[in-house]
Amino acid sequence: MSSQPKAFPVSWDQFHRDCKALAWRLSGLMDARGEFKAVVAITRGGLVPAAIIARELGIRNIETVCIASYHEYKDQGDLTVIKGISERLVADTGGEGEGVLVVDDLTDTGKTAKKVRDMLPKAHIATVYAKPAGVPMADTFVTEVSQDTWIYFPWDMEMSYVEPISGKRDG
Repeated sequence: MSSQPKAFPVSWDQFHRDCKALAWRLSGLMDARGEFKAVVAITRGGLVPAAIIARELGIRNIETVCIASYHEYKDQGDLTVIKGISERLVADTGGEGEGVLVVDDLTDTGKTAKKVRDMLPKAHIATVYAKPAGVPMADTFVTEVSQDTWIYFPWDMEMSYVEPISGKRDG
C-alpha cells in the first residue's frame, strides 16, 4: 500500500453541489430548532461554503474567524488565531454562540473546530467534508473521506495534465 495520500480533486460544480447539500441538511435543522442568527466562516476555506450556505438559508449576518493551521499547503501545524470572532456577536449570543452556524470546508483533525468550539461552545459546526479524526467535532457534514485523503479544492487548482493512478504514462 502506498504512503502517498489519496487525491480527491473537487471541481467548482461539485463543491457548489456539496455546499447546497449541506444547506439542505441545515435547513432541516432550522425547521426543528429555529433560525440561525449568524454564520461564522472559518477562513480561508470556510469563506466560499459560508457564502453559499448563507444565501441558501437567507442569513445576512456573516462573520469570520481567522485561524491558520495548514502551512505551505501540506502540513497541519500549530493553530494561530489571526482574528477572533467579533465581541458583539459573542455578546449577542449569550457569550456561548447559541444560534450561530460555524462553517468550514473541511474538518481534518478537528483541532480548528475545537478551537472555535472553545470560543462558541453552543454554536453548530458544519463542514462540507470530514475526515474520521475530525468527525466528532462536526455537528453536520456532507461527505466523509479517509484520513489519508488530500482534498484539492477548486480555488487551489489550475487545469493541467495529471498522471494516471497506475503511474503508467500511457494510461
